[in-house]
Amino acid sequence: MSAPYYADDQVTLYLGDCREVLPALGVMANLIVADPPYGETSLPWDKWPDGWLVSAAMVTRSLWCFGSLRMFLDRRDEFKGWKLSQDVIWEKHNGSGPAADRFRRVHEQLTHWYRGNWAAIHHEVPRTRAAAEDVARSGTSRKRRTNGVHLGAYGPEVTWRDNGTRLMRSVMRAKSAQRSAIHPTEKPVQILKPLIAYACPPGGLVIDPFAGSGSTLDAARQSGRRAIGIEIRERYCELAARRLSQEVLTA
Repeated sequence: MSAPYYADDQVTLYLGDCREVLPALGVMANLIVADPPYGETSLPWDKWPDGWLVSAAMVTRSLWCFGSLRMFLDRRDEFKGWKLSQDVIWEKHNGSGPAADRFRRVHEQLTHWYRGNWAAIHHEVPRTRAAAEDVARSGTSRKRRTNGVHLGAYGPEVTWRDNGTRLMRSVMRAKSAQRSAIHPTEKPVQILKPLIAYACPPGGLVIDPFAGSGSTLDAARQSGRRAIGIEIRERYCELAARRLSQEVLTA
């Protein structure tokens, strides 16, 4: 494997094909965050990299993957051996696609996958501040036993102290990168940070096999995690390295 294209105390970036670089890394990461080409257009770079999930399984047991429902259905056989834990929706501020015979598409899907025992996978849902009207006035709230028809009994009555926060919701709203973007499919840092916080402990290692603009590496470093990125096109390696070398990183 060639020397890193860029490296600092927390981030390392390699130029190359992730299917070749991942097995050569010799590491086990807490998490992979992947935004692979969906293979849904005729653009020359939009080609699904067959076999990358096999290489990913060599270095992690936890994976966030961006995609569309079409992509996940078309490639479902390649996720064999991975177990789906959940899906999250990124709601963008604008739509994409020229089709006039479908709803305007303003979202992308994120799916979390794991291998092995769920109890051994790091997972800690980020919390957000609750609306004032949702916080119990007395500081405590009571959850009563419920026989919900869709979930069954929740269990015995419990008392808990309301600290003013709630589990982060599965629909995340954030503007997509616009004029400041350095990659056509760049993902915003504000979407990436909760994914990293959920599945990688502080100080842990995140790998991005399709590094593109370097936004995942940026988000990982801002979040106190180490990160390794792999990008197959040198043009974007250069731009990502320039971004990562800035003293103050940008979202």
